[in-house]
Amino acid sequence: MFRRLRRTLTALALGLGLSTPLLAQGWIEIERPTPRPGILPGSVVRVSSNVRTRIDGRVAVVEVEEQFRNAGGGIAEGVYLYPLPGEAVFQNFSLWMGETEVRGEMMNAEQARGIYEEIVRRLRDPALLTLEGHGLIRARVFPIQPGETRRVVLRYTQLLQRSGDALRMRYAIGLRGPIGTGALNTPPGELSDRFRFRVTLPNADTYGTPYSPTHRITTRRSGDELVVSLDSNATGDVELFLPVRRGLIGTSVLAHAPGSEDGFFMLLVSPAQADDAVSVPKDLTLVVDVSGSMSGDKIEQARAALRQALSTLRPEDRFRVISFSNRVVNFRDGFTPATAENLQAARRFVNDLVADGGTNIEGALAAALGATSAEDRLPIVVFITDGIPSVGERQPERIAQTAGGRIGRTRIFTFGVGHDVNAYLLDRLAQEGRGTAEYVAPDADVEQAVGGLMSKIQHPAITNVRIENAPVQLVQTYPSRLPDVFFGEELVIFGRYHGTGNGPVVVTGERGGRTERFTVTAAFPGSETDNGFIPRLWASRRIGELTRQIRIEGATEGLINEVRDLGLRYGILTEYTSYLVQEPTLLGQNRQMPAAPMPVDRMDPAMRGGAGTAGQQAGEQAVARSRASSTMMAVRDLASADAAAANRLEEITVTSAGAGGPGRAREVRRVSGRLFVRQDSAWTDALHRDSLRVFDVAPFSDAYFQLVRALPEIAPYLRAGESVVVAGRRASVKISSRGVATWRAGQLETAVRMFRGA
Repeated sequence: MFRRLRRTLTALALGLGLSTPLLAQGWIEIERPTPRPGILPGSVVRVSSNVRTRIDGRVAVVEVEEQFRNAGGGIAEGVYLYPLPGEAVFQNFSLWMGETEVRGEMMNAEQARGIYEEIVRRLRDPALLTLEGHGLIRARVFPIQPGETRRVVLRYTQLLQRSGDALRMRYAIGLRGPIGTGALNTPPGELSDRFRFRVTLPNADTYGTPYSPTHRITTRRSGDELVVSLDSNATGDVELFLPVRRGLIGTSVLAHAPGSEDGFFMLLVSPAQADDAVSVPKDLTLVVDVSGSMSGDKIEQARAALRQALSTLRPEDRFRVISFSNRVVNFRDGFTPATAENLQAARRFVNDLVADGGTNIEGALAAALGATSAEDRLPIVVFITDGIPSVGERQPERIAQTAGGRIGRTRIFTFGVGHDVNAYLLDRLAQEGRGTAEYVAPDADVEQAVGGLMSKIQHPAITNVRIENAPVQLVQTYPSRLPDVFFGEELVIFGRYHGTGNGPVVVTGERGGRTERFTVTAAFPGSETDNGFIPRLWASRRIGELTRQIRIEGATEGLINEVRDLGLRYGILTEYTSYLVQEPTLLGQNRQMPAAPMPVDRMDPAMRGGAGTAGQQAGEQAVARSRASSTMMAVRDLASADAAAANRLEEITVTSAGAGGPGRAREVRRVSGRLFVRQDSAWTDALHRDSLRVFDVAPFSDAYFQLVRALPEIAPYLRAGESVVVAGRRASVKISSRGVATWRAGQLETAVRMFRGA
């Protein structure tokens, strides 16, 4: 319900009509609709887009095929427009009018700007402002009959940039919406046009694992080719990195520097596809809870999960199977070679497991961490439980401390089944064991969850990864403890840097008992407006780490304030920033936000976290908080980060609306990673405060377009509504009907300087 409400409000706020372009790929701008009496005028909508790209060396050959249909009742006539990337080289364009092919003309970015601004002013649609800097292809569209479909084919080439060991490809999909509206924030499954995006790379063995920081991608091999595709619901600007192998691992570094503060960086470590010849042998320990609460479907799923895990082992691997309830039972003493005979015996052991008794977690961990592995082997523990300690040591803090002293090189991956698990204990074990904690809902499949992990760790490439050297000081890097790198998956590190400089970034890791070094030359500038996706992804990782730290070590006002401030700046709501939704007038009145929603000592004990309240770290809410932290810590792209933030916003808003009456759900909106709160007729940036000077500008005036050209970074936020306040460092920009239409001498320069904090 809230999704529908939010979508409707967005469409109304932007004032989008039937002739509004759907800003994905190209669009047809209707100039002379010819209605028949009593029938709606022509309305041309795109029904499909198919983007095919083939990489030849560093050149991308792009073909875009689109189909448009006149969905109105009258004849439609207009102009087809396509925003071509500034670095692209136009090859040819074809529009078919029946059997006749019509050619188009190419305009440069300067010519295109005037056309964009005229359309923005007429339609009062700021979304087009994000196309600033693109070239434009234009072709006359002759009359289209009602119900008629036209096909357009566009071809161009693009020289791909190098970023370290990777080729970097960009593509602007734009905004997509349902038929006849162009509304933003349309939920998956409700987009009008069929969309397909595919990149084909010949000689697949020459590439590492492709990565996109903006979108979820799917990668598959087709013969000797590597094919990368996007989800059919993709929108926005696509960034795609294609690592070129220089041996085992490819590395790339990107930077974003807003100026007047530390910069941000992204380090991509990308191994090749799975290669059995260079993988690290494993010592796998499977530990399963067989207490009475695991009876029924749980024990059946656990058996299936163990059998699946055993099937992933190779002859050079070794394994152990440990079950625990009141007592701890080993399949065999020590590690067993993964021969066919031994694996068959282990499966019989698993099939005979019966659920009964209590939960001796301390004893199970002592058994799991009691064996040693050679330096050239990777020790991994998979720990599955559905309960809290009830036999032996019951204090989670003492259990964690004892286990922590024995972990050593062992990687620990924990699985909590259901909600009656101690999330504090499982999180801490995974943190100290450089693994992950995953929570399986009561109605979910344990086998599927464990199977996903086993597929990942089947091919370890590099272990004990660390950044050994860089030309600047790297701080606040996440993950804070770098995990192992597996074939077929990339390691993405986000962080901040202090100072400026150019030079080598050296990453080291271990494989087969020896150290490997990977070097990439990187630039860390003092000011860089490109790569704007990095700060939001860094903030998501940072908040995930901070909220986990609060749960494990306990809350302090400093930690909570930092979570709150990051949440407000980057549009990420957590349990510590939800009060923003519950009391929206604080923001609307431009009052400084309080240091914390409530004193730490008055918080819900589960929110305070730490060992002192470990007994309250079980239950559905504790598991949900842990899962939310883990999701943010693991975000790999803007699509994942935005989905997590949007889900949290919807959760909090719906809860607020239920508790405080209808209407609360309309108070908050996320736009391009920022939070905006509705106050009267204006959407106000959550970062705005009284101390900031406000520059008020009339929408779609000459002053408005001059401001956007001078401050292009504000363009995405103007989609929040026709009346909007966007906060900068020392000044805010307000777009309202009372604003100035023309700048006074020097006023625009002052606004830009103060907005950027200069």
